Amino acid sequence: MELTGLMKNKINIVSFSIGVLIAIFTAGCGPDTKPVEKTTVTETLPAIVTPVFNSDSSYLYVANQVAFGPRVPNTKAHQQCGEYLAKFFMKNGGWLVRQEFTAKAFDGTELKLKNIVVSYNTKATKRILLAAHWDTRPFADQDSNDIKKPIDGANDGASGVGVLMELARVINAAEKKPDVGFDIILFDGEDYGQPMFYPGEYQNDSWCLGSQHWAKQKHKADYKAYYGILLDMVGAKDATFAREGVSLENAPSVVQNVWSTAERLGYGNQFIKIESPGITDDHTYINKLAMIPTIDIIEYETSGGNYFGSYWHTHNDNMNVIDKTTLKAVGQTLIEVLYREKL
Repeated sequence: MELTGLMKNKINIVSFSIGVLIAIFTAGCGPDTKPVEKTTVTETLPAIVTPVFNSDSSYLYVANQVAFGPRVPNTKAHQQCGEYLAKFFMKNGGWLVRQEFTAKAFDGTELKLKNIVVSYNTKATKRILLAAHWDTRPFADQDSNDIKKPIDGANDGASGVGVLMELARVINAAEKKPDVGFDIILFDGEDYGQPMFYPGEYQNDSWCLGSQHWAKQKHKADYKAYYGILLDMVGAKDATFAREGVSLENAPSVVQNVWSTAERLGYGNQFIKIESPGITDDHTYINKLAMIPTIDIIEYETSGGNYFGSYWHTHNDNMNVIDKTTLKAVGQTLIEVLYREKL
């Protein structure tokens, strides 16, 4: 098990004893959630004009992905949605690379995967990486019914992509662009990890196949980014985003920048001043293998006993979960962060 102690896709999945699980969790993550000390200095920054993130459009982009059906690798829905996303970003000014590759799943299945890489302001040497995953879970292994059937993945997958689609659209349409360049990467194969019902020894690296591949073989051999921001499960109603442990360990200044920006914009109720245990997600491999300091904006439940929402890896992860207010909070914060970056 990774030092982070928790897999984003692995909580409550491995059939270890409760005592062992708690021991691993504690060793990897340290204390449970704790409030972050409040700063006594209020930062005042000059006002800037930024594009307005349209939550109606972002919601529609989430719905469009879900309408294809579960975007499970090696399926028609996966192929069709991938082409839809590629055409969208090209239409909205992006320079696009399809990074196609084959990866072996936990059960030996050969998966035909595709990372979709989109670049804006390609001449800028200072670049910011924005990422999400666009595939969906082939199992509902946290559900009590139809656990071997795929899920819609409205929040776990489509919400992050929907935010990045709207961000790209409004920036491409804006007269004033960010000074820095930015690259959007939609990772594939994030959610094809080993389910709890599969026999045999647990495979830690069976998740995040797309980010593992990209981190080892980037779309450009000399690619570098100043930092990265990963979006995962960023669209649920009343969602809160804590300062996640791996993010704090690898990119504390980026965490501070994003969370303080959100607070200035009035989204402090969503971007909360809580530290949450570290998890393994796509940002883990970007940090560890690509050596790009990257944070994860991911839902964290402060009550109810789940790290994520109760919909997670169940058939309830559908459009009923998605809330425009949450999409707006994340999208507008990212736009503000990009526009305040200087060369």
